[in-house]
Amino acid sequence: MNVRPDFIAKHPGPAAEDAAHSPDPGSTQAEGSVPELRILLLEDNPPHAELVEHFLRDSGLKFQVTRVETRDDYIEQIEQHPPDMILSDYALPFFDGYAALALAKEKVPDIPFIFVTGTMGEEVAIETLKNGATDYVLKTRLARLGPAVHRALRESADRRERQRAEDKLRRSLDQLRALTTYLQYVREEERTRIAREVHDELGQALTGLKLDMSWLAARVARNARPVQDKVKTMVDHIDETIQTVRRIATELRPGILDSLGLVAALEWQANEFQSRTGIPCQVVATMDDSQLQQQFATVFFRIYQETLTNIIRHAGATRVNVRLAEEAGALVLTVQDNGRGISEDEIANTRSIGLVGMRERAMLIGGEIRLQGAPGKGTTMTLRVPLDRQLSSEAAPP
Repeated sequence: MNVRPDFIAKHPGPAAEDAAHSPDPGSTQAEGSVPELRILLLEDNPPHAELVEHFLRDSGLKFQVTRVETRDDYIEQIEQHPPDMILSDYALPFFDGYAALALAKEKVPDIPFIFVTGTMGEEVAIETLKNGATDYVLKTRLARLGPAVHRALRESADRRERQRAEDKLRRSLDQLRALTTYLQYVREEERTRIAREVHDELGQALTGLKLDMSWLAARVARNARPVQDKVKTMVDHIDETIQTVRRIATELRPGILDSLGLVAALEWQANEFQSRTGIPCQVVATMDDSQLQQQFATVFFRIYQETLTNIIRHAGATRVNVRLAEEAGALVLTVQDNGRGISEDEIANTRSIGLVGMRERAMLIGGEIRLQGAPGKGTTMTLRVPLDRQLSSEAAPP
């Protein structure tokens, strides 16, 4: 192995020599605090390597060079001692720069790679840049080497900074998504609790009150007609209130979703939608929902509810078709209406809380929502979730 470390710091340039002779001790400390740039030089010609180091030294860099000639030595260096910069000849007796570039992009993709060669045509140079080379410098113009290295280091530092910012943003998004998942879970739990209390506590109290009113009506004198009429009116009001309580409890959390499953809940909601609006709503389900986890089914149902709400508010439809099926390992819910058709601007509108909420719910279980619309031909909402993502670890409640 032909490896030749060269500690160029022992041979500073003119500016560094002036600083070394300065009486200010702080200058010496500042000089010593600058980290050395580790350069891996793939070069088979020692005199050419000396020239490269000379021009680097003249550019004011403080560096350490390790020179290699063979493929094995090159791989050993980038794997065991990753450099800060790779300088490579293009044409070598036992190895070529193009292969060296490919290995660098595979093993150390973030390290700048500059060709320093005397044989490289324009087309070859462009091709190497397309394939990941940072720059190229001809040996007949080595005065460009220093500026090229400085520029490559700046660009590398900028890329690292962008990567750190992206990683930080990704972590923040992951934390936000985890919080959203938790809030959705808490919201559903709270809905279930309130629905149960409204149905049980308030419903029982109203039923008891109705029985008391019936007892009172039986004991009112028959000739006290006005009193009997009033009692009957009060009983009717109590019946209406009981129905309202049941409706509120069901809207908070349909018991049918927990007891009979997603398909039954979709059909129930379709009947409610049809009764309220007069718009026919047909549900076709071709899959067995008995194995669906509760939170998974809840996400489908809530997105379905929001879709029907949007149809009432915006579509102007006269017919709605709903289909739930398993397709290619995914659970697919399709809701299609024959209304005015959603526009591309409405689909892309980030201020639409309903659509944003639907997409976020789908994302929490690894799914996606696709909206399609054509003027006068209606809107189709498709929710697709891989079955193997049923409440993945990311979407599981705390």
